[in-house]
Amino acid sequence: MAPYHIRKYQESDRKRVLGLFSQGMAEHVPATFRHTLKLRRNLVLLLGGPLAVFLVSGSWLLALMASLTFLTTLWFLANYSWTQHIVKFLQTDLSDITKYYFSERGSCFWVVESEGQVVGTVGAVPVEEPTLQKKQVELLRLRVALEHRGQGIAKALVRTVLQFARDQGYSEVILCTTMMQSSALALYQSMGFQETHQSLGFHRFRLMAVPVIHFIYHLPSAQVSPAPGQGGGP
Repeated sequence: MAPYHIRKYQESDRKRVLGLFSQGMAEHVPATFRHTLKLRRNLVLLLGGPLAVFLVSGSWLLALMASLTFLTTLWFLANYSWTQHIVKFLQTDLSDITKYYFSERGSCFWVVESEGQVVGTVGAVPVEEPTLQKKQVELLRLRVALEHRGQGIAKALVRTVLQFARDQGYSEVILCTTMMQSSALALYQSMGFQETHQSLGFHRFRLMAVPVIHFIYHLPSAQVSPAPGQGGGP
């Protein structure tokens, strides 16, 4: 395993950071496609639609074409949804990382460097909600290059955010991820994050219903508590 170190983002990292982000988003397309296939209404359409076509036309070829058309539509929607996410974030926080994450106290963006190359990222920004009873920060853009996973990098990045939040006086760290990202779900749960609620992503399309899981981490006192996972973490 090649050594790595975590440092603050620099403008020279921009191209690699955006590449990691886009690649990471695109990885979710196959899992999203499989998820939508398992939804009851889509199974009904997948099985019932071609059957209806056959009963009307008497042609198995048309029935097969109807089935393939529906599968193609689901794949297109899965790919389009994640592509739209990429476009959205490239136009918001990732359009100017330095300005968004470093213009004021309480936010930051880190990269992981290994052998001179950026192989991971994570960001943290304050939650601007006047009704909040406690000071919250949101963990964003956690990404690790595929070839560097399984080395504890993601956990080290989450620890970095938790320590930063403690040092900045935050009370809670929040984040969200999709149901299909099983490794991310396992990571957050193993580190003490608690699920608060679920919502639906990609609700613009009736054929898509992607569960989004929302998590929270309650920070202990900054003065008396050690950094999360210190001593023996992977």
